[in-house]
Amino acid sequence: MSDLRARQQLNRGYGDSFSRGLELALVPVVFGGIGWLADRAAGTSPGFTIGLIVFGFVGIFVKMWLGYDLQMRNEEAGAVWNRKPGAPDPEAKP
Repeated sequence: MSDLRARQQLNRGYGDSFSRGLELALVPVVFGGIGWLADRAAGTSPGFTIGLIVFGFVGIFVKMWLGYDLQMRNEEAGAVWNRKPGAPDPEAKP
């Protein structure tokens, strides 16, 4: 049973990594396209394009940072070093 659970977590990790990579690549492209359209409409130089590309990168970076921080907090919540003395081991078999 635990082998099945391990494979499911591994497959979920592949899917999460693929979606994060795709998001990291596409968000700045989409924001750059919107910036390019705004530059054409306003008659400006690449100001909006560069600004929105940077905004897209910063937004993705912050989203990934916060998601990683939340995931690590959840992982450490059940860690051995965070258990109270005398508390039962949740991974112990009866």
